Amino acid sequence: MNNISKLIAKHLQLPEKSVAKTLELLSQDASVPFIARYRKEVTGNLDEIALYAIQKESKHFEVLEKRKQSILKTLEEQGVLSDELRLKIMQTYDATTLEDIYLPFKKKRKTKAETARKNGLETLAKIIMAQRTDTLEYEASKFLSDAVPDVDLALEGARHIIAEWINENIWVRNYLRRVFETSASIVSKVIKSKEQDEKAQKYLDYFDWREDLRRCPSHRLLAMLRAEKEGFVRIKLEVDTDLIFEKLDRRFIKNNKDTAEHIEMAITDSYKRLLAPSIATEILNRYKEKADKTAISVFSKNLRQLLLAPPLGEKRVLAVDPGYRTGCKVVCIDEQGNLLHHDTIFPHPPQQQMMQAEAVLKNLTIRYDIEAIAIGNGTASRETESFVKSIVFDKKIPVYVVSEAGASVYSASKIAREEFPDKDVTVRGAVSIGRRLQDPLAELVKIDPKSIGVGQYQHDVNQNLLKEELDNVVESSVNLVGVNLNTAGKYLLQYVSGIGEKLAERIVTYRMQNGQFRSREELKKVKGLGKKAFEQSAGFLRIKNGINPLDNSAVHPESYPVVQQIARYAGLSVKELIGNEMVLQNIDLQLFVTDKIGLPTLKDILKELRKPGLDVRKELQEFSFSQELKSIDDVKVGAVYPGIVNNITNFGCFVDIGIKESGLVHISNMSDGFVRNPADVVRLHQQVQVKVLSLDTARKRIGLALV
Repeated sequence: MNNISKLIAKHLQLPEKSVAKTLELLSQDASVPFIARYRKEVTGNLDEIALYAIQKESKHFEVLEKRKQSILKTLEEQGVLSDELRLKIMQTYDATTLEDIYLPFKKKRKTKAETARKNGLETLAKIIMAQRTDTLEYEASKFLSDAVPDVDLALEGARHIIAEWINENIWVRNYLRRVFETSASIVSKVIKSKEQDEKAQKYLDYFDWREDLRRCPSHRLLAMLRAEKEGFVRIKLEVDTDLIFEKLDRRFIKNNKDTAEHIEMAITDSYKRLLAPSIATEILNRYKEKADKTAISVFSKNLRQLLLAPPLGEKRVLAVDPGYRTGCKVVCIDEQGNLLHHDTIFPHPPQQQMMQAEAVLKNLTIRYDIEAIAIGNGTASRETESFVKSIVFDKKIPVYVVSEAGASVYSASKIAREEFPDKDVTVRGAVSIGRRLQDPLAELVKIDPKSIGVGQYQHDVNQNLLKEELDNVVESSVNLVGVNLNTAGKYLLQYVSGIGEKLAERIVTYRMQNGQFRSREELKKVKGLGKKAFEQSAGFLRIKNGINPLDNSAVHPESYPVVQQIARYAGLSVKELIGNEMVLQNIDLQLFVTDKIGLPTLKDILKELRKPGLDVRKELQEFSFSQELKSIDDVKVGAVYPGIVNNITNFGCFVDIGIKESGLVHISNMSDGFVRNPADVVRLHQQVQVKVLSLDTARKRIGLALV
């Protein structure tokens, strides 16, 4: 562990002590949100980003350790594991170096070199590599047999063995890695038979493409690799082979004896048949990994912004899932998102029953005391929004257009079937739209993040890495906001630090059987929720109007005694202390520092006492699209429209201007100055003004600029 913490600290440029303490806490099953919030003194106040990075690196070393043990076992079975080789493997902490060490011992399929060895030609190969003989053909004649009837075949077999030695040479492999890494060009060519294929046209840019691999941005590399995977192009890496052969010749050829020509031939064979395909694949995979990490980073940032989108809060909502022929599905839900009523209206063609639809909506808003209306942003959204906004209700009811991304996935999911076993997918989808308005976080945790539609090539990247990163984002977001213990469903609860799926179910079951929780302490009565789970979860669970006012804050129960100390010092009760800005701003925190609680934790406690249970998310704002736009045919070049940022990528952002097609604001059109990262300029769901720069109705593309 000591070596690992040193390596991780060096790689991440973090204090070694902090890394070692973090690894210790992680080994005790402490979650990252818990460590970040409640163990600041232990880790030296590392933030979540650093903690997740340490966690990721430690998993990498776990995988490497398993690989080492597997290799050692194989070498032992082969009877080739010396003490020196064992030590070399154990002291290796780089996966590529480890595989290079193992390569000469790796069990191979039948190779040309292996056949040559079986034919007794390894000694001849050693003679050639020694480069001391002037009578090579005579030497080769000593190795003739039934399998090797002439000198040429003997020399050819020896060259195959030399080619394999060169391929397994660590210096050679590292040299070629550097060449490919620093100077390779990536070349993409269309497969001639697919050139006219309609599906291939979206990859038209890559039919004849070449650029430096180092300069190829992640989104372009992933696009090319997808085009290759779909069978439209072929990709290869090209380097200056003349330079490579010159370098390898100098490395292996020592004189001008007869052997030189054969070593040169072996070098060429080794490079073309063994080294180039292997190293090119390795380097391309390495760049693919980098591109994956970039794309996953973009996706995770977008997802975090989406999960932390402003909530409407606990209000009664009428939600509409718009449609034409099949009508608009309408649901009414209460403050906790429970379904009260569902109906279908037909205000659009072909039925055009506008008066009946208006009467239904007016009646429902009165009957269920509706406080807000949510409209899905799918088919017929604009027409439905215009229709609803034209209705004069008996009171002012704000209307919001809500993203439907992933709602259809939810409505057909096992989760939706469990929640609404007797309702069809359209009702479930409408309920999801309404709940998203109330609390985006609580609803979106039920959907596979890949289906939410805020990513960049999310289906092309490493799916295990993607899942791990997105799970971390969801975990972080849920614990940042905190969870109402008495209203949260099991799908939200399971992301709370220390809870998990089974405990979440047991908490909900306990709540159903015993009524609402009155205190955090009562959590300990939940079956299976032990001391460790309580420690990890309690600070992130909120109880409104409970016995202890601190239970509705991010103050951890382990810190309640220090809050009581502060209250006594101020001559107040804990309840009187909470929110008392005049008293709190004059508290000298140094008086309460102990071996266990330092200033970072005390500052957090004071911040919570000022505004306990404050939702970190911003307030929801109303928004209206331009009434001029109903389809792409209404868009005019040069016009300025209001829009909402609905996806951010490395090359710009996409903006919803109220029609089916989102427009692209390229990174070059985001600001008058240079923009390195679009996420520095805009955030998801940001309300913006955009100017139309270009319009391609055939390809359904709209080019925009931020105003």
